[in-house]
Amino acid sequence: MVSITGENFIGNIRSGNGTDSFQAFNPTGNVLISEKFTYATEKELERALSLAQDAFVSYKNISTIKRAEFLEAIAEEIMALEETLIERAVTESGLPIGRITGERGRTFGQLKMFAQLLRDGWYVDARIDTAQPERAPLPKSDIRRMLIPIGPVAVYGASNFPLAFSTAGGDTASALAAGCPVIVKTHPSHPGTSELISSAIIQAAKRTGMPEGVFSALNLTNDQSVRLVQHPAIKAVGFTGSRKVGMTLFNAAAKRPEPIPVYAEMSAINPVILMEEALKVKGEAIAKGLAGSVTMGAGQFCTNPGLVLLIESEASKYFLNHFVKHLGATEPATMLNKNICQSYSKGIETTKTVNGVNVLAEGTKLANDERNEARSIAFTVSADDFLSNKQLNEEVFGPVTLFVLIKDTAQLHLVLNQLEGQLTATVHAEPEDKGNLIPVIDIITQKAGRVIYNGFPTGVEVCHSMQHGGPFPSTTDGRSTSVGTAAIYRFLRPVSYQDIPDELLPAALQNSNPLSILRLIDGSWKTDLIP
Repeated sequence: MVSITGENFIGNIRSGNGTDSFQAFNPTGNVLISEKFTYATEKELERALSLAQDAFVSYKNISTIKRAEFLEAIAEEIMALEETLIERAVTESGLPIGRITGERGRTFGQLKMFAQLLRDGWYVDARIDTAQPERAPLPKSDIRRMLIPIGPVAVYGASNFPLAFSTAGGDTASALAAGCPVIVKTHPSHPGTSELISSAIIQAAKRTGMPEGVFSALNLTNDQSVRLVQHPAIKAVGFTGSRKVGMTLFNAAAKRPEPIPVYAEMSAINPVILMEEALKVKGEAIAKGLAGSVTMGAGQFCTNPGLVLLIESEASKYFLNHFVKHLGATEPATMLNKNICQSYSKGIETTKTVNGVNVLAEGTKLANDERNEARSIAFTVSADDFLSNKQLNEEVFGPVTLFVLIKDTAQLHLVLNQLEGQLTATVHAEPEDKGNLIPVIDIITQKAGRVIYNGFPTGVEVCHSMQHGGPFPSTTDGRSTSVGTAAIYRFLRPVSYQDIPDELLPAALQNSNPLSILRLIDGSWKTDLIP
């Protein structure tokens, strides 16, 4: 059985030389957990960075098949932790067993998905334009282009997904798949879970012969977290969390002598637009589904629908009455930690003071204000008041949503155009709404990374076509995704090889196509070899 020691992983070695420590928190029991977790020393941080630099020299050249085996081994080692992992993650997060079990399955699945991507090989985007020495008036060189690893990556664990978006989550999986060593800054909300996962990754690295330093995991202070981004060994950053912390890391990276990309997923209120005919036909069903989406996981999803837009009518009144009934029946839910719970309470109280905002519905009362729980709540505001107060665009992380009551279609367009960038935008409509729907979809496509029709944004499928990232401030780079196979492109960069002898080219670009991958050859996609 893997034991929790509270130490850091500096490459393959556990290390706990620091004198400062912290304890994890059990949000359900509202108590500290016994183990102490040691903050890394400056020497330990430097050692991890040095190992990552050294590992990159060899890891970037390890075959995609070997890297695939490494990812598959990580998945197997995580599953081998069995109930030890599930129990620890539940204790540290307050999330139910079913949710954590599902998240473990998602973590397993995305590691396997990236392993298959490596085996398929097409992700390198190999492009070949063969030479035309007889071309007049000037000969054409042989030019070949592909994507290569960018270098060591710093990954910051997320509070709300202790498995799928943390130590072995999508950022780590995609960076390792790309050929980049990873240094994880563990999240203080679930350090024991992180230690268990880290031990699985190190065991997998040893099993598959990966270079030491391909993975490290450290408990870092806030200052050290910034210094990690500033270190010249780090070439990219993956982050999921608040706008405040995300922008701190982004600004630190931008001010480096060599600026690097920071892929930070931050705040979003994920608007839901309810069209008139949809409310007439299925208003009660939408009300029930929306209430479930707002309160799922105590509202602690980055895709939580925090804003609902609807034009005032008899159908909208009918819908709101049913929503009040469904939200009012929801019970208080445990939040991830004390800070998140306190921030939620503060955000709710602040919203109540905003001009024109009224409470529409609340869930059942808290049994005890001292418990680490959130009571769900919904507000209403007129479109005029919403448009005059940008504060209402800000995310309140938790089970809350704001209904904007709109006069007409023209005002709906005004509200949509005023919104910041979002991870998602959802519309509920019927065929009869088509005339009014086309301009709505046109606007929200410019505002969000994922547009949803007759569904709810909570829940992100891990697949090739998923986009989980949108215009600022939902992410710092709306061209990227942190979910799905396209996440690998964050940690790759293109290189062209001009007139390089075949034997010196990467395998993906060699004439014989030894990897048997799909390549763009003289403008046509094919797996052919080049004579």
